Amino acid sequence: MEKMLRVSGGERRPNRFRRIALASVAAVAVAATAFVNLGNAEDAANIETAIYRITPEQYQNIITDVFGNTVKSGGRFEPGARIEGLIAAGASVVSVSGSGLQGADATARDVAAQVVSPQRRELLFPCAPANTKAPDDACSNQFFATVGKLLIRRPLAAEELKAYVDMANKSATSSKDFYAGIATGLASMLISPEFLFWREIAIPTKTGYQFDAYSKAAKLSFFLWNSGPDEQLLLAAKKGELNTPKGLQKQVDRLLSSPRLEAGVRAFFEDYLHYDGFQTLSKDAMIYPNFTSNAAEDAKEQTLRTVVDHLLVRNGDYRDLFTTRHTFLTPTLGTVYGVPVLHQGPNGAPEEWVPFEFAPNDAHAGILTQASFLSLNSHPGRSSPTIRGKAVREVFLCQKVPDPPGNVEFTIVQDTSNPTYRTARARLSAHATEPMCSGCHKITDPIGLALENFDTDSSFRETEKGAPLDTKGTIDGIAFSDAPSLGKALHDHPALAKCFATRVYQYGLGRQVPRSESEWIATLTADFAKNGYRMRDLLRTISISDKFYEVRVPGQKASLEKGE
Repeated sequence: MEKMLRVSGGERRPNRFRRIALASVAAVAVAATAFVNLGNAEDAANIETAIYRITPEQYQNIITDVFGNTVKSGGRFEPGARIEGLIAAGASVVSVSGSGLQGADATARDVAAQVVSPQRRELLFPCAPANTKAPDDACSNQFFATVGKLLIRRPLAAEELKAYVDMANKSATSSKDFYAGIATGLASMLISPEFLFWREIAIPTKTGYQFDAYSKAAKLSFFLWNSGPDEQLLLAAKKGELNTPKGLQKQVDRLLSSPRLEAGVRAFFEDYLHYDGFQTLSKDAMIYPNFTSNAAEDAKEQTLRTVVDHLLVRNGDYRDLFTTRHTFLTPTLGTVYGVPVLHQGPNGAPEEWVPFEFAPNDAHAGILTQASFLSLNSHPGRSSPTIRGKAVREVFLCQKVPDPPGNVEFTIVQDTSNPTYRTARARLSAHATEPMCSGCHKITDPIGLALENFDTDSSFRETEKGAPLDTKGTIDGIAFSDAPSLGKALHDHPALAKCFATRVYQYGLGRQVPRSESEWIATLTADFAKNGYRMRDLLRTISISDKFYEVRVPGQKASLEKGE
């Protein structure tokens, strides 16, 4: 039962999902265990090229889109697999264990109960039953057809719709409660593989294969909105408009101009910046009392607000994220940064975010000097130039840094009380004399040492143990003297834009980028530069490109660039 439901791309599958074997999993609804998800009545020649598990954020976004923001999805999903820097790239190779399926069932039941609650029925139901104590085929049919299309991301087949209606009617008969019956059917839909996973279905053409329109709609909406397709996108898919350049461009432009784009951009950056690390982030409270759990949450939100404001509101150059002094702060973050931020709300009210501009001579410039990056890439009780430098290489330049050998001795680096080696630079210099360590430290430490003016909690300092800090260094031949000049060096680094374009494209694909697409990546990067490194333009270029919808036929193997 540990891997009851395992999915991966590149495999020819039956046209219909098999029954999920849930009988031995405690607390799973009888209706759900008996339910067979029939799927589309696809032609036998169709191919399922990949299947992706939706994320917790996508789950909640879909629920909000369909039922409103008062319906909440609790519980926790099992962690995803990070591949080549992105969790999104591992969404097609995940599994659901027995305990994970139990959690999904509990969440589905809870959501369904909220939807049918007395205070929401009038708002969320498209009809009213003739008798609330008995089944009503017409109303059940209307409800499941309406919400099913949005939850399953395509119109339900007649046999699917009948299965949900029959299930609801059976439950309503036994409970003498129409709405309890609806809740049973809805919970079953929310635990079905057709909801928890989205599929890419390829249909045969005269020259090969292409994705069907509903696969395109899902691919596009999850990429740009981090949610399922809305009514307009599904209608465009039904009419075949997504299979024409004009129709596709119209929908892409609509999605890009929507306020919901912010959710998509936030989701990408949370993945790109490894913000799943905040779930386990901790700092020594005795040493860093200002860095509370609230400060950690605010640190993450600060960077996301900076990104959204710069890339979407201002339509700015992506590279300027590494040099900008404009950001947003709360009083809690003001305490961490050592700057005054007034709380303007009444006593007891939540802290307010306020725009803030660091002074031209301040050491804070760019997202590398924000608390999210600094704290996430440090130890609980001390900073780490090596971890920070490694993060810059791998996250922003797509350069893989080898893991240290298993028998490395870290005593010198960890001994912050050593009177001979008072600074991290001194300790690392002594440590790097070991031949097995010097190679990697040469490419990481100079970068991280430029950020040594910031402790693990991101508070500013000029000395360590009374010794002055030396923050000078080089990155791939580009010299810098401190954190702001490191940001400028990264801004001008030739690998920065290519890495970002690659990661955004990879995020949308949900897989690694094969070496065969290196020419396309070069074209995409050149177009990104030509458009002033604007993210909205990059998203549009990817979303309307043939490459984004190119079908990889199961069985074909593409060589992957090592370290891409």
